Amino acid sequence: MEFSHIPVILEKTIESLAVRPDGIYLDGTAGGGGHSSEILKRLGDNGRLICVDQDPSAIEVLNERFGGDSRVSIVRSNFSEIPGITEELGINGLDGVLLDIGVSSHQLDCAERGFSYHTDAPLDMRMSQSGRTAADLVNELSFNELVRILSCYGEEKYAKNIARAIERERAAAPITTTLQLAEIVKSAYPAAKRHDKHPARKTFQALRIAVNGELDRLSEGLDGAFASLKTGGRLSVITFHSLEDRMVKQRMAHWCEGCICPKDFPVCVCGRKPSGRLILRKPVEADENEQKENPRSRSAKLRCCERINLTIY
Repeated sequence: MEFSHIPVILEKTIESLAVRPDGIYLDGTAGGGGHSSEILKRLGDNGRLICVDQDPSAIEVLNERFGGDSRVSIVRSNFSEIPGITEELGINGLDGVLLDIGVSSHQLDCAERGFSYHTDAPLDMRMSQSGRTAADLVNELSFNELVRILSCYGEEKYAKNIARAIERERAAAPITTTLQLAEIVKSAYPAAKRHDKHPARKTFQALRIAVNGELDRLSEGLDGAFASLKTGGRLSVITFHSLEDRMVKQRMAHWCEGCICPKDFPVCVCGRKPSGRLILRKPVEADENEQKENPRSRSAKLRCCERINLTIY
């Protein structure tokens, strides 16, 4: 099976993990194995790599690429389950975790998966290929819930207009395909705004996040990944939109925060110590050449934090 995925910010991401030959690393969104293969190149005979993905198509490809390597464990699961995964494998601590958040190139390019508004396909968007589809949400959710999802997850300015248009269209017939929904969204946009970026972009992002519970899984995954690190272990996270990046930034800042006593206290009484330190003070973005070669890298941001204290506040 072919699983096309171009790993973004590849060199800086692998560099941020500071891979040790005898270390234990986990790629929580292994996909087609692009980042995983680079980690594996840096591991010695005693090193270990755990490749995790919830997409059965990705698992099939990972087994084809790495199934014969005794250093590699391949697990079909969501990265939010990292503590359980490591416990089941008998691993007490990780030297590094990589999370490349969001939809993969393969999922976008595979029309029948229903992630893209450029080609017609069933309105699906399920990364795990199980559970409720985007069509289920579009046809069953209330007006208020649609507005909430479009506003919160898509930061869509015209959420109410779009929700009304969806209500009107689904009353006549179910909304079942990607282009059908894209046209409904376009019709709900002011005419002057239809040519900036594709009008359906934010709606599709919002529905994808809702279908896959992405922000909840990211919150759980960040905490689980950081808690699974050894002292000196690193967590590197690549995000593709502001909601994800904001969560990662705030969570890492929380781990790196020390004393929280009021400033007018002469001495610290809270006893809080930082449990992490930032490896990257500012997020790393794709350089100009990469953005030209891979337009999807334009919104990518890499952040990295190292665990320095086994106490997590």
